[in-house]
Amino acid sequence: MNILKDNIKNNLKYGRDKLGHGFIIAVLIVSIMLSGCGSLNDYIDGYNNASSEGSRLNDNVELSHKSYQDSPYQVLSNNKPEFTKKQKRNTKVFEKYSRLDSLGRCGVAFANICQELMPDSERTGIGMIKPSGWQTAKYNGVVDGNYLYNRCHLIGFQLAGENANEKNLITGTRYMNVEGMLPFEDEVAAYVKKTDNHVLYRVTPVFKGKNLVAEGVKMEAYSVEDKGKGVCFNVFVYNVQPYITIDYTNGNSRLSSDVKENGGSIDSKSKNANKNRKSTSKSTKYVINTNTGKFHLPSCSSVADTLAKNKKVFNGNREQLISDGYMPCKRCNP
Repeated sequence: MNILKDNIKNNLKYGRDKLGHGFIIAVLIVSIMLSGCGSLNDYIDGYNNASSEGSRLNDNVELSHKSYQDSPYQVLSNNKPEFTKKQKRNTKVFEKYSRLDSLGRCGVAFANICQELMPDSERTGIGMIKPSGWQTAKYNGVVDGNYLYNRCHLIGFQLAGENANEKNLITGTRYMNVEGMLPFEDEVAAYVKKTDNHVLYRVTPVFKGKNLVAEGVKMEAYSVEDKGKGVCFNVFVYNVQPYITIDYTNGNSRLSSDVKENGGSIDSKSKNANKNRKSTSKSTKYVINTNTGKFHLPSCSSVADTLAKNKKVFNGNREQLISDGYMPCKRCNP
């Protein structure tokens, strides 16, 4: 059974099952005529391509958290994204977010990332959004930042400026958000800022059955003007957290049987990171880059490179920043 079925079927507006594809085509035609963006075939190609996505990494490995083997992501289809030829020629700006399904789960998010889409205002809090399967779970000394779950943007804020959009936020582990998704988002952002080109970018959350927490996300990107020479990837990022066992039906979690909080078999890298980190309960001064969504120590060299309009001073503890969706800088490790 295709495990993408439940979250893909809501890709278009309500009415597909009851009113048929004729209704969908009519809606698409009217929408495109009003927006003046793209052609009908561009949108139909995007829908059909998303609907036909496979549920396996290769021929015999499922898109499932159970396939995780110490790497935050797995390369799919020789790292070649599954965009159509017509989509790969498109330099028109667009962004699309699927309607939430009956269980409140996100679907495909698809955009043509460019400077025009990138944020020009400060990032605000997203704590009011409760994605499907959301739980506040804390594991001191085991998870970076202590909190297991982040409100993960499908299309990162630094790419499209979408922040508290419930259609763009899923319940994701800290590991998936920072170690899995962020490096790919940074790659796209850096390329667009350097070249002023476009990058087709699609993120598909993968849910199994009626589970409220995604198995992971499929991330695809392709730089248009240089035909994929600058950016080209197709990966599945696992929604897992080392040392934590997750119930994907509802988001409940527990420490793995061989790990004890503040001890146990935590690897040396995690131990050192937690040891070097300052106490999270202490009020500290941080500098937030509202464009990238990262926070820094005032002495961090990245602060000097940040535009004044994107700087925001915060006095408090890092747990609050992480809870609000901000990510610690990897350079200064605040």
